Amino acid sequence: MDYSALKTAKMYRIVFLWLGSCLTISCGDEKSNPIALPYYNEPDFTPIFIENKSEVQTKISHKIGDFSFFNEDSVKVSHQNIEGKIHVANFIFTSCGSICPTMTKNMKMVSDSLKNEVVLLSYSVTPWIDKPSVLKKFKAKNNIKNPNWHFLTGNRTAIYQLARQSYFAEEDIGFSKDSTEFLHTEHFILVDKFKRIRGVYNGTLTLEMLQLIDDIKTLKAE
Repeated sequence: MDYSALKTAKMYRIVFLWLGSCLTISCGDEKSNPIALPYYNEPDFTPIFIENKSEVQTKISHKIGDFSFFNEDSVKVSHQNIEGKIHVANFIFTSCGSICPTMTKNMKMVSDSLKNEVVLLSYSVTPWIDKPSVLKKFKAKNNIKNPNWHFLTGNRTAIYQLARQSYFAEEDIGFSKDSTEFLHTEHFILVDKFKRIRGVYNGTLTLEMLQLIDDIKTLKAE
């Protein structure tokens, strides 16, 4: 999905919220307030808005799958570490000279703003190079001290499969690629405490990070 599609998804959300506000004003307490953030059930990131929380279980089937990788301290981090927690994921590599430095700087903005309120997962897309010791130096170089921000490495196939099939992390529809094709994406993915995707953002843009921070606060209030 390209950036224009991201903007379209956000436009749908704004229109939905405006209509929801109008309905709330006109109908008083007869309708419940809509859930502010949409859900994303497919790789094309078509937003799904649900007013009644009781309908989420039946309408939203996609969740982040199970995983297990090692962080920069050689400590295993798995899906169990994000149980009941909001998290943000992105995909980088330490030798990247294009978008990754900006993405890391912007993720640090999120980290510094929210402190320990959210788990941040930066998966390496060159895990054969980015061993834990390399990731540890990268984290120190970028003055990242947040213990809830993990830089993850492990099996390439497992990381690529998780990125494409669970996080829908790439511009092309995730299920169309296999682990032999290099993964490179600027997307940040916001996931709620039930492992459902609730937002996608361009990690190279500061304004998108401000929106991400606001959306995390919205999720925390749900």
